Amino acid sequence: MTSTVSPTLERFRAASVVLSALPTLAPDYAALSESDLLEANRLLASAQVALRGGLALIAGEIAHRSAPELGSQGLAQRAGARTAEQFIKTTNGVTGRDAVTAVRVGSLMREAAVEGSINVATGEVAVQTQPWLAPVTVALSTRGISIEAADAIRAGLGTPNSVISDTALTDAATQLVAAAASLDPDALAREARAFRDELDIEGVAVREEERRQKRSLRLYLQADGTTKLVWIMDPETAATVRDLYDRTTSPKLGGVRFVDPDRQALAGSILADERTPEQIASDGFAQLLTLGADANPGFLLGTGAPVIRLTATQTAFERGAGIARIEGQVAPVSIGTVSRLSCDAGTAGVVFHPDGTILDFGREQRFFGRKQKEALAILWGGCAAPGCDRPPSWCEAHHIVYWKRDHGNTDLADGILLCRHHHLLFHNNGWEIRRDHNNRYWLIPPPGQDPHQTPIELITKNPAIRDHQREQPTQARRADHELVT
Repeated sequence: MTSTVSPTLERFRAASVVLSALPTLAPDYAALSESDLLEANRLLASAQVALRGGLALIAGEIAHRSAPELGSQGLAQRAGARTAEQFIKTTNGVTGRDAVTAVRVGSLMREAAVEGSINVATGEVAVQTQPWLAPVTVALSTRGISIEAADAIRAGLGTPNSVISDTALTDAATQLVAAAASLDPDALAREARAFRDELDIEGVAVREEERRQKRSLRLYLQADGTTKLVWIMDPETAATVRDLYDRTTSPKLGGVRFVDPDRQALAGSILADERTPEQIASDGFAQLLTLGADANPGFLLGTGAPVIRLTATQTAFERGAGIARIEGQVAPVSIGTVSRLSCDAGTAGVVFHPDGTILDFGREQRFFGRKQKEALAILWGGCAAPGCDRPPSWCEAHHIVYWKRDHGNTDLADGILLCRHHHLLFHNNGWEIRRDHNNRYWLIPPPGQDPHQTPIELITKNPAIRDHQREQPTQARRADHELVT
């Protein structure tokens, strides 16, 4: 006995055959004229609306047949999935967010279609729980909008309350459906929220508080040793953070051009920075957090700026090569990083003897103290690296005679200010800084950068110090290039 295939499934099979004939090689698309390419894109967009709409309808039906009250007899659970969303995600290869959207919109469409029907098992009459979205379900059934646009309207408008009636939301939904043709789903969601705010002025404060309650900050350790930070911000916090972000990265992102020479120079230095905007933002926000913790030590548990705890073996330190560990992190770091971090007071180091005993916690007065940093800020006026304009508050104190490798002392004469970027660059790439007998400081490039290792003089950024240096006798300022080792 042969089974009869439903007309709906036959249409799906026919559509699948047509879609499988689409070209799959890039040269086929490269050969298209510009007008043909745009027309192909329009046709594909139309097909995608139809396909996504079909996905939603299937997802809605699967969700209905996987209702929680069905337990293990539900369709999704019998197929090995915990929920309908998980089933759609796995079988259709879509993201979790897409699967949730498909189930949500599909359930809305199914509910609208069966309204008024009677469940023969329970005798219940099916009703539409969101009747104000009727214009949305109608547009979906005629493929007038995408399921993403439909979900944006649903989420943005919300539900009726004592102030907003079903009728008011239905009118708003009608207008939003008409606007969907010229708006992407994100813009449509903003427009829907604006409609809601206009309809419910008194509820703005309530929704503001709801957004504030959603704020959160989470850290996730990644498999590759990096850490991801996910920050959900309420609008007020976001405005502050966005302003700081823009001020940090604006020139890189094509921001405003300045007329003021000083600001123009600052923008130019950011533009010339080899880091990406995202890297600049990451370094900038890390520095802001460190400065904030140090400025108000009573705000956090513990005192002072954040402390990074490092561990390494004696062998690695003596060789100047090998690995070290940062407490709480899974990925190792290089000995060069240890040397750089050991310059500043935000680090606590422990060296292990080969037999496993703790060999060294570091000598007393290993780090530059607060008064010494204040003096370095005056002496250098900011990062000493040529062309860098980072102010003293953004800088770290660097031992030009390395504490561990060279058994240097924590003296002002052996200290210099470097921003984190240049501190990292010099330590990890073999740059050296030396002081001659006239107390002039020279940056020595690594051989790979300059085979002759021509010294580059480091000039203080503090004009008052430069004035003082100019007033010194010529003999005292004469360069003898005999560098202190």
